[in-house]
Amino acid sequence: MSVHSSYADAIHSVASAEGDIARTRSELASFSRALKDNGELRTTLANSLIPADTRNKIVDDLLQGKVSDTTRGIIAMIVTAGRGGAFSEIVDEFAAKAASASGNRLAVVRSAVPLSADQQARLATALAKQAGGPVELQTEIDPSVVGGVVTTLGDTVIDGSVRSRINKMREAL
Repeated sequence: MSVHSSYADAIHSVASAEGDIARTRSELASFSRALKDNGELRTTLANSLIPADTRNKIVDDLLQGKVSDTTRGIIAMIVTAGRGGAFSEIVDEFAAKAASASGNRLAVVRSAVPLSADQQARLATALAKQAGGPVELQTEIDPSVVGGVVTTLGDTVIDGSVRSRINKMREAL
């Protein structure tokens, strides 16, 4: 069992005990995206030379009133333990565990614009056929996708982005 898996298990246990896995997962995913988008914040929270109290104060200032106490406590646990640099990987593993615990597989879907409820439902249905069982979508807005979607289902990446199609046409020429 990896260190990330141990943290993911702990997060799942805490979120389950609090009875709000979906909200915790959503809030952690949002914070994870913020870390990915802000290199300075990611570096600061991962820097073990900065005292844990200082790193937690930064997180408190950023999240005050924006996330649940459960989520804030989980983030504090990860940052205090010096695992800020692995935050996204830990959260991804937790999301997969949460989906699996509810009998689903997790599909991470990146798109340039938010998908409508109908688009999400159609995508989930198509992915469920491919996966051989129910699929839970985790959607992320990623302007680098340009158009279409890029979906990760386990180890499989399905690139339906415009950029990918253009690159394929370029290669064909």
